[in-house]
Amino acid sequence: MNKIYNPQPENWSEILKRPTQTFTDVEETVKQIFKEVEQKGDIAISKYTSFFDGVSLDEILVSENEIENAKNQVSNELKNAIQLAKSNIEQFHSAQKTNKIEIETTEGVSCWQEKRPIQKVGLYIPGGTAPLFSTVLMLAIPAKIAGCKEIILCSPPDKNGNINPAILYTANLCGVNKIYKVGGIQAIAGMTYGTETIPQVFKIFGPGNQFVTIAKQYASQNGVAIDMPAGPSELLVYADESAVPSFVASDLLSQAEHGKDSQVILVTTSKNILDDVEEEIYKQLKKLPRQEIAQVAINNSKLIFVDNEVTALDLINEYAPEHFIVCSKNEAFFIDGIENAGSVFIGNFTPESAGDYASGTNHTLPTNGYSKSYSGVNLDSFLKSMTFQKISEKGIQNIGNAIELMAEAEGLQAHKNAVALRLNQLSK
Repeated sequence: MNKIYNPQPENWSEILKRPTQTFTDVEETVKQIFKEVEQKGDIAISKYTSFFDGVSLDEILVSENEIENAKNQVSNELKNAIQLAKSNIEQFHSAQKTNKIEIETTEGVSCWQEKRPIQKVGLYIPGGTAPLFSTVLMLAIPAKIAGCKEIILCSPPDKNGNINPAILYTANLCGVNKIYKVGGIQAIAGMTYGTETIPQVFKIFGPGNQFVTIAKQYASQNGVAIDMPAGPSELLVYADESAVPSFVASDLLSQAEHGKDSQVILVTTSKNILDDVEEEIYKQLKKLPRQEIAQVAINNSKLIFVDNEVTALDLINEYAPEHFIVCSKNEAFFIDGIENAGSVFIGNFTPESAGDYASGTNHTLPTNGYSKSYSGVNLDSFLKSMTFQKISEKGIQNIGNAIELMAEAEGLQAHKNAVALRLNQLSK
């Protein structure tokens, strides 16, 4: 790993760069596939599923029989683990419900806000070497709690035309309405425009590779909302002498094994911790099944030493990590001071893996510095806030003159007239 000692603030942006790739070629591919899906629907979906996934399918909608077979392929132990995670995620997201907010701003002027579910949502679940059935929990559960009427899911098929049974089992358990064997750019395009088989949705959720990421961003230019801009996974750990080096190393590696373009960073005020963590990383790395993937990510990652906690916190807020672990004697300083992070994990016994699976918080989080301006997925991600107002005769008399003056000052006479006619009626 790259060791960096006391970097100067003017160099932080360069040091903290993500290992991002150029998307110019990807964008052209995305636009081409979107255009074909818009024009040809299922024919285009079938074409690109064959091209990218290497399988030709007669039917992309997962059948009830396939779901039943998937249930039998998932072990009882895994089912129990999924049920535990489901319960915790449901509890945490149900607690995020808010009541109607109502106020009389002026006598006779009542204003209130209510939240209503997004009617149709699409969930994208990556398959491949790491079938993320945990992401099904993180997206389908809050969608169901929010009251979304139509919840569809797309996930790429394997070479035999199947979706991982754990994904199917979890989707069915969490109330997903329909599941489609479609992945990549074509899945996002299908949910954006709708095809003969895939319904059009109003908002798309879920992680993915660089192709999916760009496809989602392109979808957002075509009338469909997305959860957030999301790219390769990342983790930053702050650790002082109170941290357990083997724990810290395991956390860094847990994110590094996600993909070769993942990034992990250690920030510390202890040179001993820096050296001990590095030693532990290479010791543990040798035993990982995904060693090759993790090794590339580790090569892109950093071990950063700074002199004091204030500098450490400033640097962390500048990086704005997706995941932030704090192992410090002075944890309150970091908890109170962190401004930019997707999700925060506190103490030696709070691994980032807990948030990925079963603690209850959501693991769909902003990456690439977007935690400076975006929240992770939560219950509100599946809801819209709508405002209402009702004005009585007394109310329009109380605010009418102000509206007339403001409308006239903006040169909008019809706006003024809409009030003036009412006031004239009341004055008769």
